[in-house]
Amino acid sequence: MHELSIIIEVAKQVERFAVENEITVIDTLVLQIGELSPVIPKYVKAVYPAAVDGTMLEHTRLEIEMLPASGRCRNCSRIYDLIQQKGTCPECGSTNREMLSGDEFMIKEIVCC
Repeated sequence: MHELSIIIEVAKQVERFAVENEITVIDTLVLQIGELSPVIPKYVKAVYPAAVDGTMLEHTRLEIEMLPASGRCRNCSRIYDLIQQKGTCPECGSTNREMLSGDEFMIKEIVCC
Protein backbone atom coordinates (compact mmCIF):
# COMPACT_ATOMS: atom_id res chain seq x y z
CA MET A 1 0.00 0.00 0.00
CA HIS A 2 1.90 3.02 -1.30
CA GLU A 3 -0.85 5.44 -0.27
CA LEU A 4 0.69 5.91 3.18
CA SER A 5 3.99 7.20 1.81
CA ILE A 6 2.14 9.39 -0.69
CA ILE A 7 -0.02 11.01 1.99
CA ILE A 8 2.99 11.51 4.27
CA GLU A 9 4.64 13.43 1.41
CA VAL A 10 1.44 15.42 0.79
CA ALA A 11 1.37 16.37 4.49
CA LYS A 12 4.98 17.59 4.26
CA GLN A 13 4.16 19.71 1.20
CA VAL A 14 1.10 21.22 2.86
CA GLU A 15 3.07 22.01 6.02
CA ARG A 16 5.80 23.72 3.97
CA PHE A 17 3.13 25.76 2.20
CA ALA A 18 1.53 26.68 5.53
CA VAL A 19 4.84 27.79 7.06
CA GLU A 20 5.79 29.84 3.98
CA ASN A 21 2.41 31.58 4.07
CA GLU A 22 2.19 31.99 7.85
CA ILE A 23 -0.87 29.74 8.12
CA THR A 24 -1.35 28.23 11.55
CA VAL A 25 -4.63 26.33 11.23
CA ILE A 26 -5.87 24.22 8.33
CA ASP A 27 -9.49 23.11 8.36
CA THR A 28 -9.75 20.93 5.25
CA LEU A 29 -7.45 19.36 2.69
CA VAL A 30 -9.04 18.66 -0.70
CA LEU A 31 -7.38 16.13 -3.00
CA GLN A 32 -8.32 15.28 -6.56
CA ILE A 33 -7.81 11.71 -7.71
CA GLY A 34 -8.45 10.46 -11.23
CA GLU A 35 -10.56 7.36 -11.74
CA LEU A 36 -7.59 5.57 -13.33
CA SER A 37 -4.96 6.84 -10.89
CA PRO A 38 -2.92 4.15 -9.15
CA VAL A 39 -3.79 5.94 -5.88
CA ILE A 40 -6.90 4.32 -4.36
CA PRO A 41 -9.22 6.78 -2.57
CA LYS A 42 -10.48 4.34 0.08
CA TYR A 43 -6.88 3.56 1.06
CA VAL A 44 -6.04 7.27 1.17
CA LYS A 45 -8.94 7.79 3.58
CA ALA A 46 -7.85 4.80 5.66
CA VAL A 47 -4.21 5.89 6.05
CA TYR A 48 -4.83 9.63 6.36
CA PRO A 49 -5.15 9.71 10.19
CA ALA A 50 -1.85 7.83 10.64
CA ALA A 51 -0.07 9.85 7.96
CA VAL A 52 -0.92 13.22 9.53
CA ASP A 53 -0.60 12.15 13.18
CA GLY A 54 1.63 14.64 14.99
CA THR A 55 1.53 17.18 12.15
CA MET A 56 -0.41 20.42 11.81
CA LEU A 57 -2.88 18.47 9.65
CA GLU A 58 -3.75 16.13 12.52
CA HIS A 59 -7.20 17.67 13.04
CA THR A 60 -8.01 18.48 9.42
CA ARG A 61 -10.82 17.04 7.37
CA LEU A 62 -9.92 15.22 4.19
CA GLU A 63 -12.09 15.58 1.11
CA ILE A 64 -11.49 13.62 -2.06
CA GLU A 65 -12.88 14.62 -5.44
CA MET A 66 -12.88 12.00 -8.16
CA LEU A 67 -11.93 13.11 -11.66
CA PRO A 68 -13.47 11.23 -14.58
CA ALA A 69 -11.33 9.29 -17.02
CA SER A 70 -11.79 10.71 -20.49
CA GLY A 71 -10.06 10.09 -23.75
CA ARG A 72 -10.02 11.25 -27.36
CA CYS A 73 -10.29 8.73 -30.16
CA ARG A 74 -7.27 9.02 -32.45
CA ASN A 75 -9.36 7.84 -35.40
CA CYS A 76 -12.45 10.05 -35.22
CA SER A 77 -11.53 12.62 -32.48
CA ARG A 78 -14.59 11.82 -30.34
CA ILE A 79 -14.09 12.56 -26.63
CA TYR A 80 -15.62 9.93 -24.37
CA ASP A 81 -15.67 8.43 -20.86
CA LEU A 82 -13.02 5.70 -20.86
CA ILE A 83 -14.52 3.66 -18.03
CA GLN A 84 -18.11 3.88 -19.15
CA GLN A 85 -17.14 2.88 -22.70
CA LYS A 86 -14.56 0.31 -21.54
CA GLY A 87 -11.85 2.08 -23.54
CA THR A 88 -13.68 1.71 -26.85
CA CYS A 89 -14.82 4.72 -28.83
CA PRO A 90 -18.64 4.79 -28.97
CA GLU A 91 -18.50 6.52 -32.36
CA CYS A 92 -16.21 4.29 -34.41
CA GLY A 93 -15.35 1.34 -32.14
CA SER A 94 -11.62 2.06 -32.09
CA THR A 95 -9.45 1.46 -29.04
CA ASN A 96 -6.74 3.78 -30.40
CA ARG A 97 -7.08 6.66 -27.96
CA GLU A 98 -5.29 9.45 -26.16
CA MET A 99 -6.00 9.81 -22.45
CA LEU A 100 -7.09 13.35 -21.59
CA SER A 101 -7.80 12.95 -17.89
CA GLY A 102 -8.28 10.36 -15.21
CA ASP A 103 -4.79 9.53 -13.96
CA GLU A 104 -4.28 12.67 -11.86
CA PHE A 105 -3.43 12.96 -8.19
CA MET A 106 -3.15 16.50 -6.87
CA ILE A 107 -3.78 18.84 -4.01
CA LYS A 108 -6.74 20.94 -5.11
CA GLU A 109 -7.33 23.13 -2.08
CA ILE A 110 -6.08 23.89 1.41
CA VAL A 111 -8.90 25.44 3.41
CA CYS A 112 -7.65 27.65 6.24
CA CYS A 113 -9.56 28.95 9.24
